Amino acid sequence: MKVLDPLFTLLMNPYFFLGIGVAAIGFFMLFRIFRFQQENKEIDCSSASPSPASPSSSSHNWTHQVFPSFRGEDVRRNFLSHIQKEFQRKRITLFVDNEIKRGESIGPKLIQGIKGSKIALVLLSKNYASSSWCLDELVEIMKCKEELGQTVLPIFYKVDPSDVKKLTGKFGSAFKSICAGKRNEVIRKWRQALAKVATTTGYSSRNWDNEADMIEKIASDILKMLNYTSPSRDFGGLIGMEAHMKEMEQLLCLDSDEVRMIGICGPSGIGKTTIARVLFNQFNDRFELSAFVENIKELMDRPLCSDDYSTKLYIQKQFMSQITNYKEIEIRHLGVAQDMLHDKKVLVVLDSINQSIQLDAIAKETCWFGQGSRIIITTQDQKLLKAHDDINHIYKVGFPSAGEACQIFCMYAFGKKFPKDGFEDLTWQVTKLLGGLPLGLRVMGSHFRGMSKNEWINALPRLKTRLDSSIQSILKFSYDALCDEDKDLFLYIACLFNNKRISKVEEHLAHKFLDLRQGLYILAEKSLISIDTEWIKMHNLLEQLGKEIVRHEPGHQSICDPGKRQLLVDARDICEVLTDDTGSSTVIGIHFDPSELLGELNISEGAFEGMSNLKFLRFKCTYGDQSDKLYLPKGLRFLSPKLRLLQWGCFPMSCLPSNFCTKYLVELNLRFSKLHKLWEGNLPLKNLKWMVLSYSKNLKELPNLSTATKLQELFLIDCTSLVELPSSIGNAISLQTLHLGECKSIVELPSYFGNAINLSWLNLSGCSSLVELPSSIGNATNIEILHMDMCTNLVKLPSSIGNLYKLKEFTLKGCLKLEILPTNINLESLDELNLTDCLLLKRFPEISTNIKHLYLNGTAVEEVPSSIKSWSRLDDLHMSYSESLKKFPHALDIITTLYVNDLEMHEIPLWVTKISCLRGLKLNRCKKLVSLPQLPDSLSYLEAVNCESLERLDFSFYNPKIYLNFVNCFKLNKEARELIIQTSTDYAVLPGREVPAKFTYRANIGNSMIVNLNDRPLSTTSRFKACILLVNKGDKENEANRRDLMVSYRVMDKHNLSVVPCSPTYHFIRPPTLAEHLYTFEFEEDVTSNEHIFEFKVDNNEMVIKECGVLQP
Repeated sequence: MKVLDPLFTLLMNPYFFLGIGVAAIGFFMLFRIFRFQQENKEIDCSSASPSPASPSSSSHNWTHQVFPSFRGEDVRRNFLSHIQKEFQRKRITLFVDNEIKRGESIGPKLIQGIKGSKIALVLLSKNYASSSWCLDELVEIMKCKEELGQTVLPIFYKVDPSDVKKLTGKFGSAFKSICAGKRNEVIRKWRQALAKVATTTGYSSRNWDNEADMIEKIASDILKMLNYTSPSRDFGGLIGMEAHMKEMEQLLCLDSDEVRMIGICGPSGIGKTTIARVLFNQFNDRFELSAFVENIKELMDRPLCSDDYSTKLYIQKQFMSQITNYKEIEIRHLGVAQDMLHDKKVLVVLDSINQSIQLDAIAKETCWFGQGSRIIITTQDQKLLKAHDDINHIYKVGFPSAGEACQIFCMYAFGKKFPKDGFEDLTWQVTKLLGGLPLGLRVMGSHFRGMSKNEWINALPRLKTRLDSSIQSILKFSYDALCDEDKDLFLYIACLFNNKRISKVEEHLAHKFLDLRQGLYILAEKSLISIDTEWIKMHNLLEQLGKEIVRHEPGHQSICDPGKRQLLVDARDICEVLTDDTGSSTVIGIHFDPSELLGELNISEGAFEGMSNLKFLRFKCTYGDQSDKLYLPKGLRFLSPKLRLLQWGCFPMSCLPSNFCTKYLVELNLRFSKLHKLWEGNLPLKNLKWMVLSYSKNLKELPNLSTATKLQELFLIDCTSLVELPSSIGNAISLQTLHLGECKSIVELPSYFGNAINLSWLNLSGCSSLVELPSSIGNATNIEILHMDMCTNLVKLPSSIGNLYKLKEFTLKGCLKLEILPTNINLESLDELNLTDCLLLKRFPEISTNIKHLYLNGTAVEEVPSSIKSWSRLDDLHMSYSESLKKFPHALDIITTLYVNDLEMHEIPLWVTKISCLRGLKLNRCKKLVSLPQLPDSLSYLEAVNCESLERLDFSFYNPKIYLNFVNCFKLNKEARELIIQTSTDYAVLPGREVPAKFTYRANIGNSMIVNLNDRPLSTTSRFKACILLVNKGDKENEANRRDLMVSYRVMDKHNLSVVPCSPTYHFIRPPTLAEHLYTFEFEEDVTSNEHIFEFKVDNNEMVIKECGVLQP
């Protein structure tokens, strides 16, 4: 299918509404539930009786890592100095007491040092017990062990542990000497402390032949203890970090002995450095050497080196001095890193790499490092990673979900994962504006912290148009690294072409950039844009950066005078230029969203006269907001003759200026305009490729298209006053897409219409005055999709339609006067033919033997030819019920969906139950039908609407994916209702006034509940059945019935409010949608804890959820 009018495409795509619905699905109701639970928990805790707290190392606020207790004369010059050196290499910090003056007893500073240390290392040497200072330290250490959970590690250095315990040998002699003259209480405490430390697991030098190995073992064990006692899995409240860790752990593959280089890439502010930092902190103890080299790009800013080789030497020196912890290291050649590290297992993080020279200097090849080494590189430039031969694993950091983004913002704005009461809507608005970029969420959360509600409200308008300076400085680094041409391309996209098709951008900027695709590739590699199926997408904070640059960046445009800038994007600046006529020939592009206006804007008739070089003029018009905000009270005298793009939603004039020039015009978009016609006379349109005039209800005629030989797309949706197309449309030989939907006044198409030989998508749906197609349509042999639904006056189709050998989809729903289709034709590519509700059609259509989907329900067709048995591709055949069908036994092997609308039917005929391939049975207004018999096992869709006498369901359902609809079947008995509820179905509807008690978890008021799974074993995934009861708001039942209603739901882990993945995440309820009906559906979710919050929402303002329930089948 070809690209449609963007607005129409958006509206026709259910995922558009789904995206909005899921993003805003009562998120703050979940916060309120969570807050309520937390408050109750606090109340419960406060009312409980106090109990003695057990020592907890993790709960104490440690200020030091290791406190050493030692006798200096025994170990300071040898053993202790070696330990200090190994600790320094492993970055283990010792409490240093050099500034504390030693006396008879330890002072408050030393006691504070002991209490603040996570680990106490007690070096018990032969003269340790001869020092009252050491013994007092030991007493305090053992006290901290008992009261604070401090870890104590004794080292028995050339002494026997039994001598320490029993106070024998030289150690005991030293103790006896120091006890002379001391109080008994002091001696008792020393003895107890020595006895306890002697029985504490530690290290004895007598068990080691090599002192260096012993010290290495001690340091490694302590490092593990320090990492173990750190909350490694808690990630310090970093929302979404656990998911990143799972992905990265798979890429790191730490159990493998290979050397791996892993890249982490993404835009500035996405969290690359944070992820790398958490990885480093969590795993560095598994490696012999480790280094986190921060912000390497800053090394390149220092003008120290005259050539690349010297630069590499400088960078390698910085790296090697960090990983070896030897500041004075000499790097005389680039082989030093490999020579020193090739046999070492190392963990290296190279943060913010932006040039290949940095990688060449530090990690050019994996052979530079020992087995099991891991090198992690963070960068915005994916091209750098791809260009390195040894980087085979790349992790692209994605944006957080809407829920996670909101939690990140709340953590900084409120200090918790949910907003304060009354700030819910404001929080959601800010989060949405920041587009999920963690940097923006963090900075702006901190900015709003402590502000009143009115201060938030006053700050919002500025946030929509201005970028915080701290965010801007980080994002701008990538922009500054671009060459001038790529900078210009970045600004054009930010200001004019974000979220546009590449093909359009190429056409508009062909005069400006020689190789635009290459420029886009560079921007994408540097994470400044993303390209999604030929669409350019730039994050809204980067878009704001571009707009800030064009407003304030020296060298790009004048800061003081908006009329002298190249690109105008600020609403106030544009209003000033358009009302004061201050625009100059410097202005190239204007992008203005009138919805930003609080009032109206009267544009001067000469507003554009000074802008003779204006090429791109975009005045947006938001769908649904057709209010007139832009006025031309005196008309418009001039528009630039160099215009390539003219987009002016709700254009207020009945005709463009008389001197309007189309010489360079590539795209014309005037949706919702007041135009009667575009211009007087004939104008050259040799460059025009896209024309959109949809919803211009006053438009009566189109211009001469004789020269529009490049025109590819023409959208005229809902141009209800347009009577005809110009015959010159036959000259539009490049035309691929033509949308005339709801052009109710068009009676016929021009005879030259068939000259549009490249036309592939034609939509005539809703052209209710159209009587016939021209025979020349047979010349448009590239048509693949032809929609003619609700052409209610269409009488016949030309036989030439048989020439459309590429036609795949042909829909004629609701063509009430169509009686026959052409015969003796075979549309060989036709996949779908939809003749639903063509009431006068009696003859079975035989226009293709290759059809896959054939819809004849609502027609008068009652015969099925035997030739259909040879239609090997036929997969769907929809027919309306007729007693005549049983005369064609072959039909019973082919019909897949049967529609029954029989007021007198008392029971389903036996022959219907024998339709072997029946997948759908739709019963409507079968008012005398009392029961349903056993139906084919193949059934996946059963609908019984307005069957007011239906009581019994005398069968069972075997298809777990079946869809059941029993709207307005109020006489269904208890057994039938229970059968529907108990059956495993994707979706079911039945009458009901309350959620059945069978649903274990119910909310009698509202649309959310907490589900406790304590009684069931947890598995990776679990299947749930949900039930909702809808009620109408006011008297709008008929309005609510007209369209599909989407039920979306979200499940969150109650303990951390993270969103739990579900499949699917929504269901559509087909009309009619009624109150006093129960809607059930099933879905699977990833079970992450025993308590989950379930919430449901409908996308309909006229209906609300009164009750809901959940059970596990």
